[in-house]
Amino acid sequence: MSDFTRVYFDGLGISFELPSVAFSIGSYEVHWYGIIIAIGFGLAVLYGGRMAYKWKMSLDGMTDVLLWGTVIGIICARAYYVFFEWDYYSLHPGEIIAIWNGGIAIYGGIIGALIGAAIGCKIGKINFQNLLDLGALGLLIGQGIGRWGNFFNQEAFGTNTDTALFRMWSYKIRDTLASNQAELLDKGMEVDPEMAVHPTFLYESVWCLLVFVVLHIILKKHRQFKGEIFLLYGIFYGLERMIVEGMRTDSLYIAGTTIRVSQLLSAVIVVVFTAWLIIMLVKLKKGTLSRKYLIDPPPLPFVLPEAPVDSPYNYSENRASSSVTDFFKVNKTEE
Repeated sequence: MSDFTRVYFDGLGISFELPSVAFSIGSYEVHWYGIIIAIGFGLAVLYGGRMAYKWKMSLDGMTDVLLWGTVIGIICARAYYVFFEWDYYSLHPGEIIAIWNGGIAIYGGIIGALIGAAIGCKIGKINFQNLLDLGALGLLIGQGIGRWGNFFNQEAFGTNTDTALFRMWSYKIRDTLASNQAELLDKGMEVDPEMAVHPTFLYESVWCLLVFVVLHIILKKHRQFKGEIFLLYGIFYGLERMIVEGMRTDSLYIAGTTIRVSQLLSAVIVVVFTAWLIIMLVKLKKGTLSRKYLIDPPPLPFVLPEAPVDSPYNYSENRASSSVTDFFKVNKTEE
């Protein structure tokens, strides 16, 4: 297939050639997908580093978090995707590591990043609750920008639409839908390869960047406890993913069902995180919230150490039993 595909935006009345490869180094092709993912990651790191500096968090500790979170996050993002597409990858094991062709799962990456961040926080002695809040905002930056990698790959699109302003169509989308007709029908979706589709990558990108702005403002001016931003991230992102995932034609499914993995997981996250947020706010109001979650905990009361207590000295218990002491005895003289 050519490195270029023409993309049509009927609602906007425009079309243009879209490249998938940015440049080549010898025989090695550098794809726009990887470049955009790297840009999103880099901006997320810059934001997190800047905020960590303001919060006086250890630079060495943040480096530990970054290294562990990145490595385990990438591994889990790919492993999550491969696991739910095992029918394909079991027949094409050589493609399991071909991450540059697309095929990473956001939720797998988040799970891996959390595991890695927890390890990094333990090693670098970083407050995990604060790290969760910064990490949530970094994830929104990475997701908001990284989704444009899907655009260059012409993937992560939705079902047919003739009303959406940013509806799009390309020969690559047509070929993908045409080759997957049997699977789509099996999942209860009738999609015409010749019609425009929802740009679901765009919906998620815009939503993530808007939520980033909102949560950044809350972080700066209205955060009430450590970990609050992370809970809000889970709720806001989960709500969006529940809706947009239902439009997509490339969802991961629970084997043998029509249940989309990301929709189910998003619903669970929204319910659990909402309940968790309410519980934390109630505890905060009652004054029973654990000290480690408080943003500016009051100083611990100073308690003077107890003075040592002198035990009474008992001469009879401490005098020597040696006969030398007999010298001091007063003998009664007989009359």
